[in-house]
Parts: sequence; structure tokens; C-alpha cells
Amino acid sequence: MISLGIEEFTKTPPPWLKNRRLGLLCNQASVNRHFQHSRDLIDQVFPGQLRCLFTPQHGFFAEKQDNMIESAHGRDEQGRPVFSLYGDTRRPDEAMFDHLDVLLVDIFDVGTRVYTFMSTLAYCLEEAARFGKAVLILDRPNPIGGSAIEGNILHDDCRSFVGIDNLPMRHGLTFAELGLLLNAKLPQPAELSVLPMAGWQREMHFPACGQPWIFPSPNMPTYTTALTYPGQVIWEGTNISEGRGTALPFELFGAPFIEHRAMRDYLQQTPLPGCTLRPVCFEPTSNKWQSVVCTGFQIHVDDPHTFLPYRTSLAILGAIMTLSPDHFQLKEPPYEYEFVRTPLDLILGDSSIRHDLAAGRSLLDLEAGWRDGLAAFTEVRQPYLLY
Repeated sequence: MISLGIEEFTKTPPPWLKNRRLGLLCNQASVNRHFQHSRDLIDQVFPGQLRCLFTPQHGFFAEKQDNMIESAHGRDEQGRPVFSLYGDTRRPDEAMFDHLDVLLVDIFDVGTRVYTFMSTLAYCLEEAARFGKAVLILDRPNPIGGSAIEGNILHDDCRSFVGIDNLPMRHGLTFAELGLLLNAKLPQPAELSVLPMAGWQREMHFPACGQPWIFPSPNMPTYTTALTYPGQVIWEGTNISEGRGTALPFELFGAPFIEHRAMRDYLQQTPLPGCTLRPVCFEPTSNKWQSVVCTGFQIHVDDPHTFLPYRTSLAILGAIMTLSPDHFQLKEPPYEYEFVRTPLDLILGDSSIRHDLAAGRSLLDLEAGWRDGLAAFTEVRQPYLLY
């Protein structure tokens, strides 16, 4: 059983925080193993010092269901300001930071490049450096492990709020490790400290951590969702349902025009280890294809350590583009505050991938072309590994 950064924080409160004004970047998933929220734990060890909260996309209670549904500022039960960083602004401004000397960060991330909590962290580090504020990240596990990395490195022309840095889709870093890497790349780095977990090892997936799963966003209800998400998120850039409006978001995918047999036959050409695709039909109650029966599949992960989520979903994307060229469509902008560029390209991080798949290029050949980039990333991330 591991001990989270917030749990280490309460065991041995950092003495340098005494008498400092504190802010906290968090949401409703920022709890310890006993479901006590981090703001309450901070109040216990540093009474009266926590002056404000900041929340990422989806709101404090992860109540906002979809992309570009903004959250308003508010106040918590203690009357403290709660500043939304997914609303009027995505960056903390000087007036917000006037409330604090040190920004504490306790966010549950899911280990995927496009998950926007990473971008919020990057913006907080930039503004902390600008306004002379310190940052302390209380670390949490990467729920899909810290060893496996997968996918292409993001190209600079695809940088966006869903691609803040040149990372692969599955980066294998904890949130504190991400913070160290992102901060080191800033022209003016922030004064950044981290409080690591105790007992976490890189090969550990979330079930081995002995912690309760608290959904960090409304369509991330389980650990299995996080496993499939690094691939299944690509459907956000298309007219294929990613299972929003069902009980199994990102585990289900489908559309009215998909044919089970043709899809299964086509996918035989690409090895898809660690999973089984089970034919299903489902009817979303909201979002894409609302109240329309979709034909598709549920991804059952048989072996989390061999499963390749990005390969699996790209293979499916190639199959759909080949088998249903007259029905498959790309989502039009806007997407995550980008109003011109193609959403799928921003998600994939390389605008050539969808063209290569549409032309029938082998996915294994594409992966071979990413090896050098992944090897370079492995070297780049090495100095920032904490475990």
C-alpha cells in the first residue's frame, strides 16, 4: 500500500510552509485513503493558512460533462475564493495569486498527454514564476503505470491545450514528475518543490496502490476507463461515439454505420495484445448519436501490462476510415479553445497520422517511425523520475 503525497504531507508537515499563505489546485478527487479532502487536511496542519482554491477543467466537483463547458468562480464552505481555471481564463492572474505565497498542487492525473490537468499545471508554473510564487506538488500515482510509454511525440504545430508539450500519448510520468519536466523547459522556471509518495514503484497500476478510485473527471469513472483512454480519446475528434452518454465512457465506441463482422475481419491484420473487442450495440443518452442505436465494441482489457491502448484505437480508426469512408467524419472546430485547427490532429499530435491511416499505411510501420522519438523522450524524462 502506498502513501500519497498529501498523506506524507500530513505525517510530516513541511516546516518552511509555517506562516505562509497557501493556495491549493485541486478538485473533488483530491482526497486521502479515508476520503478526507486535501483542503481539510491542510487546514488541520496549517490552520488559517489556506486562503484560496483553484480548480481545473470540469469544476471542483467534476460536474461539467464535456469539453468547453466552463466553470464559474465561487467560494467554498469556509468562504474562501474558488478560482476556476477553465472558464473566463485558463491561467491564474495576478489578482488570484495575490491571495497566496505558495501554491500547493494535489491533482489526480491519468497519464495521457491530452488530459488537460497537465496544461493547467504548466500555466500555473509559468504564472508562479512571473509573479514570484512558490509551488509545491503533492504527488499521486500514474494510474496506468510509470514504465510503459506509447505513441508518437507531439509535433510543435499541434501544440494546444490538449498538447502542451512534446510528449508521447502515454508518457508514464506522475504529476510531480510532469511538473519537474515542464518547469525545467520554461524560460523562467518557477520555484518548484515536490513531495513524493512513499512505496510507489513504476510498474504499479492503480489497483496495486491500495487507494480508493475517485473519478477525476465525470467520464473517468474507473481505472479501466483510464486504461483505454490513451487510445479511445481520439474519438473526440470524430463522429464516432466514445461512449459518452453511457455507463462505460471510453470503453465503448461505435456509430450507426459500423459493421461488426467487417470490423473484426479488418482488425486481424494488426496484433492487438492484452484486450478483447466484444461486439455491442448501445444508445447514448447524451452527446454524439443521442437516442440513436450505435453498433460498436466494448474493449475488455485482459492484461493491463501488455495492452497497447493507442495502437488499439488507431487500428480501429484505420479500419473505420477504410470501411466507412462515406460515413466517417472529422469533428469541426472549435475544440478546447482551438477555432481553426482540426481537432483530431490536435489529439493525435501529428497531422500526418490520419492521412497515413486513410491511405492504408501499416500501423506497425508508423510505430517503427516513432521509435527514435520515444527513445529520445526516455532520455529526456530520466532526470525527472522520482521513483
